[in-house]
Amino acid sequence: YPPWPGKIVSPPKDLKKPRGKKCFFVKFFGTEDHAWIKVEQLKPYHPHKEEMIKINKGKRFQQAVDAVEEYLKKAKGKDQVRIFTNLCSYFRALFHEIKPFCTHGECVSLSLKEQTDSDPEPSSVRRLVAGTVTGFKWESSVGYIHSLKSPFSLQPASSMEPITKRLKIIEEDTGSTSIQAADSTAINGSITPTDKRIGFLGLGLMGSGVVSNLLKMGHVVTVWNRTAEKCDLFIQEGARLGRTPAEVVSMCDITFSCVSDPKAARDLVLGPSGVLQGIRPGKCYVEMSTVDPETTIELAQVITSRGGRFLEAPVSGSQQLSNDGMLVIVAAGDRSVYEDCSSCFQAMGKTSFFIGEAGNAARMMLILNMVQGSFMATIAEGLTLAQATGQSQQTFLDILCQGQMASTFVDQKCQNILQGNFKPDYYLKHIQKDLRLAISMGDSVNHPTPMAAAANEVYKRAKALDQSDNDMSAVYRAYIH
Repeated sequence: YPPWPGKIVSPPKDLKKPRGKKCFFVKFFGTEDHAWIKVEQLKPYHPHKEEMIKINKGKRFQQAVDAVEEYLKKAKGKDQVRIFTNLCSYFRALFHEIKPFCTHGECVSLSLKEQTDSDPEPSSVRRLVAGTVTGFKWESSVGYIHSLKSPFSLQPASSMEPITKRLKIIEEDTGSTSIQAADSTAINGSITPTDKRIGFLGLGLMGSGVVSNLLKMGHVVTVWNRTAEKCDLFIQEGARLGRTPAEVVSMCDITFSCVSDPKAARDLVLGPSGVLQGIRPGKCYVEMSTVDPETTIELAQVITSRGGRFLEAPVSGSQQLSNDGMLVIVAAGDRSVYEDCSSCFQAMGKTSFFIGEAGNAARMMLILNMVQGSFMATIAEGLTLAQATGQSQQTFLDILCQGQMASTFVDQKCQNILQGNFKPDYYLKHIQKDLRLAISMGDSVNHPTPMAAAANEVYKRAKALDQSDNDMSAVYRAYIH
C-alpha cells in the first residue's frame, strides 16, 4: 500500500504495545488514524521523499505530505526533526519523530534508540495479531468498526484520550483481512478484488458510482436496472448484463441492491422475476437502500427462509462521494456476509461499520439522515432570514465556515444555493422520505421528533413547489415562495 505521512506520539496510558519486536505508536497526518509500527520498518524520510511522491498521486496523500512539510517548517529552530518511512507489509507510511514531543500537556521523549521492549505495557487492551480480523467494540456495545489501515491501526480520533475512553480492541480468529479505507486503497488502486461474482441492482445516483468503483477495482459485476439504458455505460466498462433481478442473483455469489424507497425494495425482492426467485442456499443479498427497519427485517426473513444470507448496508453520502469511493457504509445482519464484502466495501467507501442484527443499520441510517435533513433545512432558513433582514448571504456563509459548524457539506450546499445550482447530489424527495420514516420510527417507540417534524413540513412544501428531483438544498426555495 502507498506511503502515508504521520508522526510518532505517546500512546494512551492503557493501550498495550504489541509483543515481540520494538515498535512505535504513530499518528497519521490528514486522517488522524493511529497505528503501532515496527522499528525495522522505518527509513529516513528526506532521501526517499521524491520517490514516495512519484509513487503516489492521490490528492489526499499530497495534502498529507503538505501537512508534513508545514509541520517541519514550524519545527525549524526547535529540536531536531527526523522523518521515517514505514514499509510494513500492510501499508507503507511516512513518519517523523520529534524530540521532545508534547502530548496531553506533558513532554515525552521518543527515540528509536531510547524506546525498549521494557516500556510499560498496560493490559487493558488485548494484543493485535496480524492475519486476524481486528475491530473496535464500543464500550456501550453499539457494535463494531473494522480497522481501516492495517491490523495494527486504530480508528481516527481527535486525540489520544478518546481511544481508550470509547473503544476497546478485540480479536477474532477468522483469518480474514480487515477492511481498508478508500483513501489508502481505492484512490491508489491497490485493492485485491474478491473472486466472488458480484451482482448490482439499481443504477441511480448512488448505485452508479458504486458500480463504477467496483469495476475500476477489478470486480466481476453483473448489473440490472429498471431502465435498461442505464446499463449501457457499465457494459462498455466491462460489466455483464442481467435481464431480470432473479437472473442476476442466480448468476452471482453476492448481489447488492440500491433503490429509492421501501416499496421499490420490496418489489425488487418479492415481485415478478424478483430477487427471491433467484435465491438458493448460500446466495448473499445485500440491501443498500435506505428503508425502514420493518422492511429490512421482512426482507431478511424471506431471503434466509430460502437458505440465502442477508446483510443490510445502507450508505451515508452523496452522488459525489459515491463517485469518489468515499461513502460511509453502515451494515448489520449476517457478519460472514459483511466479511465476504470486504473488497467491495473498500472499493465503494472510506469506512464501514457493522452494528449487529438486521434492522439496526436501517435505524441508524434514518437517524443520520434525519439529522442531516433537519440541518439542511435550518441552514436554508438562516440564509433566507439573512436576506430578509438585509444581511449579506455570502457574508453569513463566510462567517459560518469559519466557526464550529464549518464543513464541506455546509460550504458546498450554501454555495450551490447562492449560485442557484440545484443539480441533485442527493434528491430532495429522498431526504424527505428519510425524515418521514425517521418520524414514524420515533412514533413507534413513543419518542418525540419535533425538530424533524418541522423540517419535514418544509421539505413537503418544497416538493409541492416541484423540487422533488432537485438536490436537497432546494429546500431553500420553500422559504422564498
